[in-house]
Amino acid sequence: MTAQLTKPTHQVVLDGNETGFATTRLDALLGWARKYSLFAYPFVTACCGMEFMSVAGPKYDIARFGAEFPRFSPRQSDLLMVVGTVTEKQGPALKRVFDQMAEPKWVIAFGVCASTGGFYQNYSAMPGCDQVIPVDVYIPGCPPRPEQVLDALIMLMDRVQNGRGHSQLRTKREQLIATSSEE
Repeated sequence: MTAQLTKPTHQVVLDGNETGFATTRLDALLGWARKYSLFAYPFVTACCGMEFMSVAGPKYDIARFGAEFPRFSPRQSDLLMVVGTVTEKQGPALKRVFDQMAEPKWVIAFGVCASTGGFYQNYSAMPGCDQVIPVDVYIPGCPPRPEQVLDALIMLMDRVQNGRGHSQLRTKREQLIATSSEE
């Protein structure tokens, strides 16, 4: 006689008083943990900095999403927020900051100047920070509203949890190439 596997007929939800355990995959657990522990490095260069500061205030409270403490060392951060206009001279410094960040790392382009160069269509303004570094989420607006920043942060948190950030995809691609070259 063979044993038949049956699906559970009911689901039990623990309300906090009971004890139990949960099962999950390790990568899902790490994604969930990374989602709520973003350490931002603000690369603030222009007027969007005022809106960036207002997001951390009590009205919008970015601390609800685990991204409240700015890190002013790229080695201690995993989220680079490019806030404002990036000039051609600042491009190499921005690339150096991005390279010093630990893996996995994510980038948000904050405002139209960081995304496309804004209304500064001249020789010194870079037409978007994505000319130098990969960007995960773009926030439009001049300056963007704090609600847009929170929406972009929620969008990035979803990408982080699901492993769809630029650095996460690059790591997966490199692992696939390494395993295919071994065979």
